[in-house]
Amino acid sequence: MSIKVYGDSGSGSLRRVTAAAAIMGVEIERIDVDLFKGESHTPEFLTLNPHGLTPVLQDGNTVIWEASAINLYLAGKANSHLLGRTQAEKLEVLQWMFWSGEQWRIFSTLLFNEWAGEKFAGRSRNDAIVELATTNIRNAAKVLESHLATRKFIVGDALTLADIDIAAPFSQYKRTGAPFEEFPNLVAWQQRLLETVPAWKATRDEIERRMTGVVSAAS
Repeated sequence: MSIKVYGDSGSGSLRRVTAAAAIMGVEIERIDVDLFKGESHTPEFLTLNPHGLTPVLQDGNTVIWEASAINLYLAGKANSHLLGRTQAEKLEVLQWMFWSGEQWRIFSTLLFNEWAGEKFAGRSRNDAIVELATTNIRNAAKVLESHLATRKFIVGDALTLADIDIAAPFSQYKRTGAPFEEFPNLVAWQQRLLETVPAWKATRDEIERRMTGVVSAAS
């Protein structure tokens, strides 16, 4: 029985899963869920994830939502070095993944929601939310900028799930206006991932194709 992953190809969260699966050589069956048509809120999908969010993994009777949890599950099945190579690295990978969820990605999500609301629902951006998100992104980016000053990866000397989690907001930042380009070490690290991790570039290109089509259809 194949491992199914439900999601929209324009999603940076799905990108985290599809990129990690490709890097680890884990075969998955992609099930498209069009977020822009509300397909994540159908009664059928809500039985998989009552929050109506993607991605969702289904592996037999196992159902997991949240991209980070899905990646930890896949990496465990594959016994992958993306989890870290030593116990100390594994703990540090988890630390950065949790940090990414609480101090980093959430604010890029807020910016994306404001952009999407204006672009597709005709709703004016909430300046207070944009300012809050941008301020917190800058504060977190300062931490990353310092951390990446003397290293090529977030943990150790090789790619891990921490890199994938923290790199995900780059998927949409040119649309949302996230101030990443103010931080040269952060930009250089992201460029290295695009140049040295084929799956990261391929999933970036997939997102661009999807989002270009969605934006064009809405114009």
